[in-house]
Amino acid sequence: MTSATLAALSNQQYRLAARPMGLPKDSDWSFSSEALRDIVEGEIIVQAIYLSLDPAMRGWMNEGKSYIRPVAINEVMRAGGIGKVIASKSAKFAVGDYVSGGIGVQKFWLGAADDKSASFYKVDPKLAPLPKYLNALGMPGMTAYFGLLDVGLPKAGETVVVSGAAGAVGQTVGQVARQKGCRVVGIAGGKEKCDFVVNELGFDACIDYKTGSVKDGLKEHCPNGVDIYFDNVGGEILDTVLTRINMKARIIICGAISQYNNTTPVKGPANYLSLLVNRARMEGIVVFDYLPRYAEATKEMGAWMAQGKFQTREDIVQGIENFPAALLMLFEGKNFGKLILQVGQE
Repeated sequence: MTSATLAALSNQQYRLAARPMGLPKDSDWSFSSEALRDIVEGEIIVQAIYLSLDPAMRGWMNEGKSYIRPVAINEVMRAGGIGKVIASKSAKFAVGDYVSGGIGVQKFWLGAADDKSASFYKVDPKLAPLPKYLNALGMPGMTAYFGLLDVGLPKAGETVVVSGAAGAVGQTVGQVARQKGCRVVGIAGGKEKCDFVVNELGFDACIDYKTGSVKDGLKEHCPNGVDIYFDNVGGEILDTVLTRINMKARIIICGAISQYNNTTPVKGPANYLSLLVNRARMEGIVVFDYLPRYAEATKEMGAWMAQGKFQTREDIVQGIENFPAALLMLFEGKNFGKLILQVGQE
């Protein structure tokens, strides 16, 4: 690709302009376009096709110590994605390769092929549609798989409850649990999502927190208590589930989407003494800890997909210009399935 061709390509980017207070607003972002430069030895250019929109992005926007450094002011917003290599001076990737990694909210990524912050690896669109690599075969799926199996340690016959059951992580947690012989009860918002969770994903039941009582739903669908709770929402739902846990229960803390945009202190569980009474355990999951083991999860879940035993659902929004509004869908419960922003063509 010539210098003139690169210069003619406009790299549209969203950068973090200010740290949000509560829900991110338009003034928290800056949108810019810039021409691409020539690459040097060891570098590649990746043209973004799909970007992953995840609740964790809200935490990355905050200042302070966490499991990963915050996105800096004026830095391109961090986001995982799938793209195609369009220029390469690296033996690691060839032009035409499809890759997954930390592309950021932009149309093109340019840098060293071995950049650890991007951690690109090849994906094969012949094995699965590209969006699946941002869902069950990507970060959400890895989070669900290792969080449930390594932290939750499920045994056949146990009852697993998962909140955010129709979301990217939740839908995978429930299906993995079913494959391992567990009874699975989801918690989701709205009849359509609950029907999807039961009728298409194969959960045993789903509690609609928008129209009914979670407490009553747990009594009805978990008459023998809860052995494993995979928490994606925090807040009142976590507090309610803690009243129903069994002896030696395991609670996996994956996220707390109900609390991410608080302008007041995060609400902790008032019923945490249930952990003491039931000798239970609560443990967090950060997917990056399992990076060396992603292949084993991809192999097992990929096999289930090929056998028709595993379903995924993606909610794809078109256009990089729609990034700010699309991100808010996560916190308003408007997405149905894994939320993805399409910014390029396959």
